[in-house]
Amino acid sequence: MEQRRSDGSVGDADYSTIGHNYAIYRQPEPRIARLINDALGEARTVLNLGAGAGSYEPRDREVTAVEPSASMRAQRPRDLPVAVDAAAEDLPFPDNSFDASMALFSVDQWSDLEAGLREMRRVTRGRVVILSADPALLQQFWLNEYAPKVLAAEARRCPSLKRIGAALADPVTSIAVPIPLHCKDGFNEAYYGRPERFLDDGARLACSAWSFIDRATAALYVDHLRREIKDGAWDRAYGHLRVQPEFYGSLRLIVCGP
Repeated sequence: MEQRRSDGSVGDADYSTIGHNYAIYRQPEPRIARLINDALGEARTVLNLGAGAGSYEPRDREVTAVEPSASMRAQRPRDLPVAVDAAAEDLPFPDNSFDASMALFSVDQWSDLEAGLREMRRVTRGRVVILSADPALLQQFWLNEYAPKVLAAEARRCPSLKRIGAALADPVTSIAVPIPLHCKDGFNEAYYGRPERFLDDGARLACSAWSFIDRATAALYVDHLRREIKDGAWDRAYGHLRVQPEFYGSLRLIVCGP
């Protein structure tokens, strides 16, 4: 298992650096929240693993949140339960403790995916719900033309759907998640029709894949996009996305269990 960082986070992204304004840019998108809520079924007790600042955490269920990063735990709203300081690979709960469990935008951060998924399955009586990206589709997004190393890094980090299913040792259902044009949750594909958002330093920093390239390369990528927005090249190629009500990209909701 990887050693924890100074703020307790694990994995390859340093949330003590990139996580300070995460709760500002990564607000829960209501349409995605409804899909997650439906996937949880009738579960009353839910484990939220890699809970971060609490996005998508249901208020109408008994939730136990787990988050190893101190900077992320500090951003949780006061009406949410205090998160347990633990990592996915070593959960401090007995077998079958929860009706359901969920991990949203977090499996790519686990230092040992298989161990984390086995633990998740061990402590869960019913459904396991995971929100992640299909790495086979990530580089089809138009941002790859402007920031190829960013999407390559993201594709390397995201586990395949097959690998997730194999680790859970149960059949899984994969649901393509529609992303609305004005999505409130600021992951890369959320800006499919709003390219100007990538010119905002804070918006990029809230997408962890941008932290895996050096500043000079990031500046070149942003300058390229800025020029093509200004001279109309982006709109000539992708302007139709500005009015496209939803986008189906790499985002997947993976549901395992009854």
